[in-house]
Amino acid sequence: MKLRSAMTALALLLPGYLALTAPANAAACGTSDAALNRPATASSTESGAFPASAAVDGNSGTRWSSAFGDPQWLQVDLGSSQDICQVVLNWEAAYGKAFQIQVSDNAANWTSIYSTGNATGGNQTLNVSGKGRYIRMYGTARGTQYGYSLWSFDVHTGESTNPPVDDFWGDTASIPPAQNVVMVKVLNRTNGQYPDSQVYWSFNGQTHSIAEQPYLDMPVNSAGRMYFYLGSPNGRYQDFIEFTVGSDVFNGNTTRVDGFGLKLALRLHAHDGYDVSVGEDQATFAEDRSATFQRFQNEVPSEFDSLATVEAPYRIPAPGNAPVFQPGGAHADYFTSYAASVGVSATTQQVTGCAGPLANDAGRCSAINRHVAQLPQSQWSDPSLFYKAAPANYYAKFWHDHAIGHLAYGFPYDDYAGRSSFISHGDPQWLLVAVGW
Repeated sequence: MKLRSAMTALALLLPGYLALTAPANAAACGTSDAALNRPATASSTESGAFPASAAVDGNSGTRWSSAFGDPQWLQVDLGSSQDICQVVLNWEAAYGKAFQIQVSDNAANWTSIYSTGNATGGNQTLNVSGKGRYIRMYGTARGTQYGYSLWSFDVHTGESTNPPVDDFWGDTASIPPAQNVVMVKVLNRTNGQYPDSQVYWSFNGQTHSIAEQPYLDMPVNSAGRMYFYLGSPNGRYQDFIEFTVGSDVFNGNTTRVDGFGLKLALRLHAHDGYDVSVGEDQATFAEDRSATFQRFQNEVPSEFDSLATVEAPYRIPAPGNAPVFQPGGAHADYFTSYAASVGVSATTQQVTGCAGPLANDAGRCSAINRHVAQLPQSQWSDPSLFYKAAPANYYAKFWHDHAIGHLAYGFPYDDYAGRSSFISHGDPQWLLVAVGW
């Protein structure tokens, strides 16, 4: 990683040296945990029992544990750029001896705000000063023969009585309270391509433009879908979200299982402060639709290129919904040999759709799609190993690469190892749905 300053270089050379001094106004550091229940990802997991999310779930009895190697990292998406003043690490016996705390606005370019080379584990409270949407613990040397393991990763930010309005999500203070379970607000994020009068939502027999009605007071329902259209109430530019809403809980997700129609993102906020976003990332929302289709072709192998053209400009179908990967298609045998090599007799369409012999085998189906089925089952939940070789579901990989927290539903069992865009929480307050072009 490129050194940002002489202080950063010094921090890497002197064990225990704090890269940046504590904030001048330490008393202004908030007491709430900004990382609580936020989307978390990691370089690896020891097994499915120790996911990244366990370090930010508020449960002192669950933990994240990495593979036994260096380097390793645990990353949290705070949802918006924030002033970070303190980080609290509660290590299990497998701790990091040398690590940095790093921040970033794009999860690609990182700045170190703390560095140590001689930590001893336990509970560490680090007074820091930095700003970013993403924060991670980046470990370079383990303190034991095992991996890195954190019971909790708490992040505290500067308090503000008037927090700034997020440019993407807009003002949330004016969202009316729900009379049913959760208030849904639909946002026009088409970058001026369509006015509010031509951005439509449809649910349970109701259809409105967001100029007419941007809100839906969501009632209890099971296996529901909310559809979105651009141009007209039944226009060809369309997509949907899925959900099941209980009397006091929201469960839902964006989905690319069938295909891509519109850029969509969800932000769920609950009365207890839970606030999580999933869906396409803001960089994807910001680019033109044609650029997204072209990016897809640029980033996937040639076998997947035609997915961006077969139904363009309206849709990028999932592999199983495209003739080229179906029986008789040019790439009908894309997955068959690999599946057979791990003991599964299935067509490519069955693999990408987790159907046939894989219909009730979430672990094996996800492992074949991610090209880790040849590895020990203990490694099927390690995201650092996914999509490293062909054949793999590079359609799904593309949506993970361009999703908030790299979480997406690219095939039916993408929730195996916690990689899907599914969100769930009790006592929900509001749900924002951003509809893009």
